[in-house]
Amino acid sequence: MTAPRIVTLVGGISQNSLNRKLYLALKDLVGSKAEFIFADIASLPFFSKDLENDPPDSVVEYKDQIRWANGILFVTPEYNRSIPGVLKNAIDWGTRPYPDNLWENKPVATIGASTGNTGTFGAQNHLRQILSYLNMYVLNQPEFYMNGSKAFDEDDKLIDKKTRDHLIKMWDAFEVLIQSHTSTSKNQLPHDVENSTWVQH
Repeated sequence: MTAPRIVTLVGGISQNSLNRKLYLALKDLVGSKAEFIFADIASLPFFSKDLENDPPDSVVEYKDQIRWANGILFVTPEYNRSIPGVLKNAIDWGTRPYPDNLWENKPVATIGASTGNTGTFGAQNHLRQILSYLNMYVLNQPEFYMNGSKAFDEDDKLIDKKTRDHLIKMWDAFEVLIQSHTSTSKNQLPHDVENSTWVQH
């Protein structure tokens, strides 16, 4: 199998996001085994039925990215035992207009970091309920949530070996999940995207 195409949605959009660091750490560990695209969900407008049939360019590009992907990676912080609003908004855009659910039959993994001892257990549990409803192939094991308060050095590199090893174990399982599921018609792009700025060549 060729390197899988992974679209990543990071729910932490702050400049110094701990979950953005986690995503970059995973990307570094995986290396050439996958092609990653970072979805800019912060640029998406709030979902509204007034926009769904004539969405702005940011939404059109984002939906193309979902179609392009062999797998989806969610990296989420935990806000009040749930996921950030910006992440829920991005999920909603991928399901509209009805019945165009672009998430359907996509393999998906969830990871997350916080500064608390329970990591992002609550947020991921809630997120998995949503993803299951959307008929995605959810990676159930191994789970990955972490206290990231001391896991990165001053250059934002992941220095905790146990965490690195578990992250690799999670990726290996996700890769198997991706390989076990074939593409569906919803993965077909409606137009040529080879020259899009987000496509890596």
